[in-house]
Amino acid sequence: MARYLVSRSDVHQFIERCMKAVGAQSSHGSALADVLVEGDYRGHYSHGLNRLDIYLKDLKTGICAKDGEPLIDKSTVATALVNGNNLIGPVVGNFCMDLAIKKAKDVGIGWVTAYGSNHYGIAGFYSMQTLKHGLIGMTCTNTSPVVVPTRATKCTLGTNPISVAAPALNGDSFVLDMATSAVALGKIEVQQRRGEKVPKGWGCNSKGKDTTDPTEILKGGGLLPLGGAEATSGYKGYGLSLMVEVFCGMLSGSQYSKNIRPWKDTNKVANLGQCFVAINPNCFTSGFEERMSDLLKIHRTLEQSEPGLSVLIPGDPETLHIRECEHQGGIPYHVNVVDFMWVGHSCCFSCLPLSPPSVPCRCEPAPLRKDARPQREPTVSPQHRDRLQERDMQGLKRPLTQGLRFLIAGNRQQLLPRARIVSKPAKNALTTTEQIIGFTVLTASIMIPSSWILAHMEDYKHRPEPANN
Repeated sequence: MARYLVSRSDVHQFIERCMKAVGAQSSHGSALADVLVEGDYRGHYSHGLNRLDIYLKDLKTGICAKDGEPLIDKSTVATALVNGNNLIGPVVGNFCMDLAIKKAKDVGIGWVTAYGSNHYGIAGFYSMQTLKHGLIGMTCTNTSPVVVPTRATKCTLGTNPISVAAPALNGDSFVLDMATSAVALGKIEVQQRRGEKVPKGWGCNSKGKDTTDPTEILKGGGLLPLGGAEATSGYKGYGLSLMVEVFCGMLSGSQYSKNIRPWKDTNKVANLGQCFVAINPNCFTSGFEERMSDLLKIHRTLEQSEPGLSVLIPGDPETLHIRECEHQGGIPYHVNVVDFMWVGHSCCFSCLPLSPPSVPCRCEPAPLRKDARPQREPTVSPQHRDRLQERDMQGLKRPLTQGLRFLIAGNRQQLLPRARIVSKPAKNALTTTEQIIGFTVLTASIMIPSSWILAHMEDYKHRPEPANN
């Protein structure tokens, strides 16, 4: 499977600049970048870059607030009701979990619900915030109706995820992060973009019948509850989803069930309800972390049903993915997912972290720079084309980053064959320089006229190659 390997810092900066391009408050862009990068870093690709376009569209259309802060409507020593003020979910989530942690430290427990919120990324991002304080964390949220209840044909519930995190010794932890649907909707979308079928039990068609076609699920059908069909206990996932609505929709006063706006509808405010809980285990029996470590050890050391497949604890798959990313030196992204991001939001993607600071965003009129050369459509010689092909065959050793100075004058042209792609990242991890080349060529292939690239390729012919990092 071909993938792009991108450094974590590059992805983070890329998201921040995209958010700045649509007018979001700087701290809000940083908050979103934190949660989306963490999602991909932990292996939850359905809730990382895959979700960026949702936030950008909500902000560009003005259906979601670009600045401001959440406000506390009601508060007791242990509880609070928060007005999210229609801000992006990560801003509301961080505010609420910080408040819950403070109350838990003071009185042993903090229970905070919020209304007026939006999509907040992976739920585990918030529950895990309690771990560094030695607390147990829990969070859940309602979402747009994309799940068909058991025995029904219409979507009336969201994926309604739940996450619980509990600390153990030496930095170990239990981190449950799960949707109450069979899978998250983003996983269906990822499979569709890859052109692959989904496993049976993930979703149904418009008649409520099980299907493996992601398009049937996304257009007229819906996700199945956790457990799948009724015969395989799907009614239990249905019940858990309703429980989330009790904690989020009912307690907060937000929208709920089919009243929540349809998925990706930017004509209506989402007004999601969310719940954040922090518990101080020291208010109960002593030795909590020691007992947790023993509980985790008991299960990790169980006899394996299949040789080589260890018994895992919730949170272990994510830890393994993080280690793999650290080993490779970046986050591996499927080619189709990255291509989708660029093609879908070309007006924001001139704000790449790889472009020089002087490059203005194409979302706004670009000021004329005195030192910028006029754009032209020159005659391209066959020798230039030969050099371009030779450059690509040699692995694109000479970076094209200087060409990004002229991104403001782009239209989508597929000129360069393909950026550096790795099929086996673990054995062929890209260096920082190679990552830059990959991002640059991908962006250039979309946004820079082919004739311009060919005409200016000669400008960099004699530049020395940078040292590998």
